[in-house]
Amino acid sequence: MEIAALVTWVITALGGFYMLAGWLSRGGAKQGSGSRLPVPVIFGHFALAAVGLVVWIAYLITDSHALAWTALILLVPVAALGFAMLARWLPTRRVRATVPAGQQSAPAESNFPVPVVVAHGVLAVVTVVLVLLTAIAG
Repeated sequence: MEIAALVTWVITALGGFYMLAGWLSRGGAKQGSGSRLPVPVIFGHFALAAVGLVVWIAYLITDSHALAWTALILLVPVAALGFAMLARWLPTRRVRATVPAGQQSAPAESNFPVPVVVAHGVLAVVTVVLVLLTAIAG
């Protein structure tokens, strides 16, 4: 279960990194870009998830159950920020559909591929459940 959590966490991180790179390349972090995703929320989510992954890897190396619980505790704000971003992203899908081709008034996050967003969210939930079950079993 610990390795399954690591695998889902890494795949989730790759999807998140893909979306972050796309958001940055489309100017999402620039003021006045029209992005509905606040920069501190984006980078807070990213940083906490990355720190949590490092803690999880440390848990796998040391088998310290305190580290498993620490990783789980770090996932709580990661999940909260993720749900907040999802709630702010959903309306951008409708905005993108109404913007004429060639115009760039749609927010950068409106270009996130829906399958990537869905996979990221589903794998994130699976990761949290696996980490929780591992921490409880410890």
